[in-house]
Amino acid sequence: MEIILGSASPRRKELLKQMGFDFSVQISAVKEIYDPSTPAKQVASVLAKLKADALKKTIKPGQLLICCDTVVIMNNEILGKPKSANDARDTLKRLSGTKHEVISAVCMVHNGKTIEFKDSTRIEFKLLSTTEIDYYVNNYKPFDKAGSYGIQEWIGHIAVSKIEGSYTNVMGLPTQVLYQEIEKLKN
Repeated sequence: MEIILGSASPRRKELLKQMGFDFSVQISAVKEIYDPSTPAKQVASVLAKLKADALKKTIKPGQLLICCDTVVIMNNEILGKPKSANDARDTLKRLSGTKHEVISAVCMVHNGKTIEFKDSTRIEFKLLSTTEIDYYVNNYKPFDKAGSYGIQEWIGHIAVSKIEGSYTNVMGLPTQVLYQEIEKLKN
């Protein structure tokens, strides 16, 4: 089955490659806009479907389109990608010493059928010092990451004190669930 990843995310590309899949990448220019009244836990699903809807007309029979979106939620508020270094620092200060949830939603299109699923991971951060936050933001520049951090980077190694759920989900692609769903399509 020919797989098309509808994402520019280098982390999603790497994870799909590590899963052993050959794939091509197709990116839509869709704006990630959703109704502000959408419950935070539904936003990733809304955005993944939005991305898939923008690309599904280009999919040929037998091809599998995979689109995904990831959100970081704390106290029912979505912590998006930071707009600046100060925004990233503020977000990391908020995450310091607390728990948050990461939800990744996947929308796949195959032979005219749409398959949607999501995964959730709970993360707990230790208390972070201002020096640690500054070091991370200055050296890793997490401006393309929901919640202002990448769990696979330095901050994930020193800040994550507890994780409940899928590590790859926090990176942006729930690989175990995705693999199960792709296997179902083969049968």
